[in-house]
Amino acid sequence: MPAASAIETISAVAWGIRRRVLENTLRNGGGYLSQACSSAEILATLYSGVMNIGPVAEPLVPPPFAGVPSTGNTGYRLGNAYNGPRQRILDRFVLSPTHYSQVLYAALIETGRLDPSAMQEFNRDGSSVEMIGAEHSPGMEVMTGSLGQGLSQAIGMAYGRRLKQEPGLMWLFMSDGEFQIGMVWEAFQFMSHYEMDSIGVYVDVNRQQCDGAMSSVMRIDPLAEKLESFGATVVSVDGHDAQALLDAGRTQHPGKPLVVLCQTDPCRGVAELRKLGGKLHYVRIKNDAERRRFEDVLATFNMGIA
Repeated sequence: MPAASAIETISAVAWGIRRRVLENTLRNGGGYLSQACSSAEILATLYSGVMNIGPVAEPLVPPPFAGVPSTGNTGYRLGNAYNGPRQRILDRFVLSPTHYSQVLYAALIETGRLDPSAMQEFNRDGSSVEMIGAEHSPGMEVMTGSLGQGLSQAIGMAYGRRLKQEPGLMWLFMSDGEFQIGMVWEAFQFMSHYEMDSIGVYVDVNRQQCDGAMSSVMRIDPLAEKLESFGATVVSVDGHDAQALLDAGRTQHPGKPLVVLCQTDPCRGVAELRKLGGKLHYVRIKNDAERRRFEDVLATFNMGIA
């Protein structure tokens, strides 16, 4: 059989992400499901076509939590191992909104970097596969903490790599709600001043946050124009179009950071979410009838007809 094209691979990975997060949501009685629906193609594209990261020898099984990094704890382990070896020529990745962690775990599984058994350890006491990922969680190498902090951390790493003359790029995944936060705009001023073009940012523009629609909390539009005025090269795409996502990551942006604004649907593939009245930040399975409806959705995924 002919090898799958890059677009076919991204599509398969994306639907695998949705399926795994939906399974995990049903298993745990709740989860960050809408984030998987909106961002699946973005994470799939980053891992399957955009980022230049090294392979892992085989899917890694996450060890138990060994404590936070410190001089007295030599047993801790950073989650960056799941992104392959750290080399000066290779790219690195930062996940800024850590409530997307289970989406990242699913992406790692679907791309052969994380053992599928990891989802059975999700959010268990003593596990490194945390609901809100930290530096020891699969795919993470820093604790991005409160929303908005990941960009500054990625900039710090990128600037350090520049000083060491490392050609590898920094890629960052952000949510649109983070642009309500002042430190994000300060970070863009820094990147503009230092003409930092070794950073690429993909943004999940799903227009949702924990209190509902972003437009009812704090508007951020016109986001593209604001980012351009702060010195970024901006590309706006359909966040579920794999080819557009791939092409955007190849945009030339000399002397400027690249920002890809991905317009997405937080209910993509799981129409049942539209019945929740806009409260999509964390989906709770509230009763048996609701569980059966989401199980019916999962059945369509497993039959390959979603």
